[in-house]
Amino acid sequence: MPHAKMKVQVSTSSFERIRQDGYIYVDKTRHIFRLLQEGFFYFMSRPRRFGKSLTVSALKCLFEARKDLFDGLWIASESNWEWKKHPVVVLDFNEISHGETDRLRAGLMYALEDIAAANEIQLKSALLKERFKDLLLSLAKKNGAPVVVLIDEYDKPMIDHLGKGDAAFAIAEENRDLLRSFFGVLKGAQVSSVLRFVFITGVSKFSRVSIFSELNNLEDITLVSKYADLMGYTRDELIENFRPHIRSMAEKTGETDKETLAKLEMYYDGYRFSERDLRVFNPFSVMSALKQREYEAFWFETGTPKFLIDLIKEKKYPIPELERLKATKAIFSTFELDNLKPEALLYQTGYTTISAVQGKIYSFDYPNQEVKTSFLESLLHSFTGGTSQSHLFALLAQYLQKDEFEPFFETVTAIFASIPNILETKRDEAYFHTIFYLMLSASGVDARSEVLTCKGRIDLAIHFSDKIYIVEFKCDQSAETALRQIREKKYADPFLQSGKEIILLGISFDSKKRNVAAWKAQTI
Repeated sequence: MPHAKMKVQVSTSSFERIRQDGYIYVDKTRHIFRLLQEGFFYFMSRPRRFGKSLTVSALKCLFEARKDLFDGLWIASESNWEWKKHPVVVLDFNEISHGETDRLRAGLMYALEDIAAANEIQLKSALLKERFKDLLLSLAKKNGAPVVVLIDEYDKPMIDHLGKGDAAFAIAEENRDLLRSFFGVLKGAQVSSVLRFVFITGVSKFSRVSIFSELNNLEDITLVSKYADLMGYTRDELIENFRPHIRSMAEKTGETDKETLAKLEMYYDGYRFSERDLRVFNPFSVMSALKQREYEAFWFETGTPKFLIDLIKEKKYPIPELERLKATKAIFSTFELDNLKPEALLYQTGYTTISAVQGKIYSFDYPNQEVKTSFLESLLHSFTGGTSQSHLFALLAQYLQKDEFEPFFETVTAIFASIPNILETKRDEAYFHTIFYLMLSASGVDARSEVLTCKGRIDLAIHFSDKIYIVEFKCDQSAETALRQIREKKYADPFLQSGKEIILLGISFDSKKRNVAAWKAQTI
């Protein structure tokens, strides 16, 4: 367990700096040792800011035999790891230029030359593939030891060009083709014979045919159960490593340690990366929260891919269905530039995660409150043309919590009225349902869309600690019709034993006025 005075950091992914400067490192070396014992050619995808670069950095230090950096960690005290030094090649695409393909090629050439110069090696070929091969063979020969190759964020030269128009998309395709050829060097007979270990990371998982067609010996551990917590923190790891910081946060917020932990779980936990039901915290978010002692959308604010939101709009994807997606395992390997699917993108980028597995069917949902609230707020701004009434969203949760229906619907009406009429969107029940669901989610409310019951689907269930709202929408029909449907189909029955107050809410929308027409509430 780290000393109480050890610091929390979010600004560096350098294993060396973390260990030397007294920052907390959650010990993942047991997993790393298993990787090294069981294979040598791996690929793993995880969302951004999830520890990929830190894992690469730790592997680099391990193969450089920096044993001092591992003092006190599992691999140094519990394993039989041989501290033998190997030449290490790190290609970090966060640092390699990857604009147009010629620029990417030049960036790779520079990176290879830089590594060669640091090892006093002269590269002979002027061609990229041959230069890479020359570097690996020369390093092995000079050091008398097989080479370790670590590739971080391999997909950045492709995904950074998505959602920026046809010209940028063409660059992404050209970069993909260049990288397919470049990575193929690792499979060549001469090169593979001098490799000790290869580890490739990225956000997305392109199919083997798309980019790793020549690497048929690449073992994908993205969904392997025993590596589900290689990156990210389990609940036990959070408590063991950050207990003093959880206490400090509790003291600032006036909560108990238990309440603070529960709130951290609600905001930042929930990611699941295998059939095994093991959930992990987003490491960047939870460390940011503990460092600043505030609950904010830290991970989300570091960058939301615009192309993902644009794709959802382009495909006319039904937003309320995002929290109950179902798919087969094929979804995890369908990231293709010319056939992007929202379901695959949402999972691979971390906006949804596995919620359940039944046979061959995977269910997906938002991992936590940070992602759900922030992502749906971004979608709301996109779908409403950036309404100027966004400051009103936060009020909605307060009004519903207090059963203050008049100000609640006045606020909802004001938000709908602020949506520009120039937006080319069909104003039907699905439209009103989507916007209402998005604005409630943006307010931080636990709104669950189209909850399935034995009698049908509830349009919306809104959960508070002491009450549940059952909501039915109608377009160009009466609010009483909506309320009657809730009663007749007995939508409230599954919640009657919850011990919470149940409130039925029928809402009618007027398609011509593009707004709420009427509402009726009933407590049971």
